[in-house]
Amino acid sequence: MAETQEQLLGVPTNVITGFLGVGKTSAILHLLAQKPADERWAVLVNEFGEIGVDGSLVQGQADDGQIHITEVPGGCMCCTAGLPMQIALAQLLRKARPRRLLIEPTGLGHPVEVLQALSTDSYRDVLTLNKTLTLLDARNLSDNRYTSHPTFVQQLEIADIIMANKEDLYSTMDRQALDAYLKRHCADNVELLVTRFGEIDLNRLNGPSSTSFEPRHAHTHGTEPELASDLPLPERGYITAVNGGEGFESIGWRFSPTKVFDREKLLAFLKGLRVERMKAVFITHDGIFGYNLTRDALQELAIDECPESRIEVIAERIEGDWEQQLTACLQA
Repeated sequence: MAETQEQLLGVPTNVITGFLGVGKTSAILHLLAQKPADERWAVLVNEFGEIGVDGSLVQGQADDGQIHITEVPGGCMCCTAGLPMQIALAQLLRKARPRRLLIEPTGLGHPVEVLQALSTDSYRDVLTLNKTLTLLDARNLSDNRYTSHPTFVQQLEIADIIMANKEDLYSTMDRQALDAYLKRHCADNVELLVTRFGEIDLNRLNGPSSTSFEPRHAHTHGTEPELASDLPLPERGYITAVNGGEGFESIGWRFSPTKVFDREKLLAFLKGLRVERMKAVFITHDGIFGYNLTRDALQELAIDECPESRIEVIAERIEGDWEQQLTACLQA
């Protein structure tokens, strides 16, 4: 007779949110580096686009065999992916049986709905909602595109800890704007951390979330569309997907693992992008590399492995020649 697995109860769960480009992935990697060697952890990542890149980036940098990562691509984890989120989370918990769960909603998603979904009867005994972490770049407080965006506001409203990241790039005025903004818009008991490079002590995330919801039954949204991350690749060897909402557009590509990129040409293309956000993993003739583009810089890092090349771009407007420029970077 097969051995019955012990029931999961009260897995400490943290939602880590924040707008585009504030360093959520860096913070998660820093937290994963603090994982005790004998513990299994799980990470559920939601992405605005349909391709899904974050999972490969995180797995490629923080895989000790005890970290299990699942992606829910295609927009807001709760709205676009109500049923996919439930399925992905159930499968992740069953596979990983984790001692801790980290959840990263897309920077353009509504974290309140994610917290509501985690407060349903389905998860009441399985998960224990610990503190919610919201990352913030104080330089954005002078830009009305951020401060008037409903998602930006909601991310701050539900925070137990606000992490003002990239403080090494702040001016004196940025820091003064941060103090004034939080005083006007956040609860008095919110903890403020001023950090750089996403560095945070894991112990700060312990303790119950201050945001609570009445338990309710989980609901689904009917038949969900098939996402580009799940489709078989066509004969040409790559697939394109677009998405839009919350004032932004995304475009992404998946490439067959047989498609190898010229690294120099690829870097030239990526450096030329003028976008809100870009993440990618590429198989090149020099090895496998991850790329992360924010308003500050393009970062390139070697990663251990990825099953295929993927890229996701988020911008206010998609340029029509990006695909031609990207495919021109392929080796003959």
